[in-house]
Amino acid sequence: ISFGVVVAKEVFGGTGKNFLNPALTGRAFLYFAYPAQLSGDAVWTAVDGYSGATALSVVATDGMAGLTTAYSWWDAFVGAMPGSIGETSGLLILLGGLYLMYRRYITWHIPVSLLGSLALLSWMFGGETLFGGDPLLAILTGGAMLGAFYMATDYVTSPSTRTAQLVYGAGIGALTALIRIKGGYPEGICYAILLMNPLSPVLDGWFKPKRFALPLGGEK
Repeated sequence: ISFGVVVAKEVFGGTGKNFLNPALTGRAFLYFAYPAQLSGDAVWTAVDGYSGATALSVVATDGMAGLTTAYSWWDAFVGAMPGSIGETSGLLILLGGLYLMYRRYITWHIPVSLLGSLALLSWMFGGETLFGGDPLLAILTGGAMLGAFYMATDYVTSPSTRTAQLVYGAGIGALTALIRIKGGYPEGICYAILLMNPLSPVLDGWFKPKRFALPLGGEK
């Protein structure tokens, strides 16, 4: 929390002036500073729990043959598969995202373009790395949906114009697919969002709406 708030936020002027998502910055810091503790260096044996690698991690390292149980996209959608908190039930994440849209806290542009880009590239190039190129499983496993609805749509670090939001979301989805397929990490949504965060003002500048009103005293 201290790293995310101080380094990613307060150093640049405080609330509304940061260009990186503080929560994801803190998470990335923990991952690189304490990888063993964050990824799980101990196996817990509780009667009501499950400890082990997520399905996305297993497929990334061992391919589809590494899964002892074949999970369908429906299992991932309703939450009938193991995973970290916030990534096991696409249904609940979707319901929360739809509620945010209903209350007009976010719009559909970033989540739809992000998940669409990730699904398309996973289908085209996923192969054994992403569930045999199954686009539904690619977006329903890992933190893709959580990042699409709750992280990438952060007001401060995302573009404000609609066209820029579509490009921004598609860029995050493409980077996530690239990291998952060719990178050394099974997940990629966190780093993809952080990589696209600094481009938000650039995209807003590129897709700035044209003004139709004439300046005061201006000529036609």
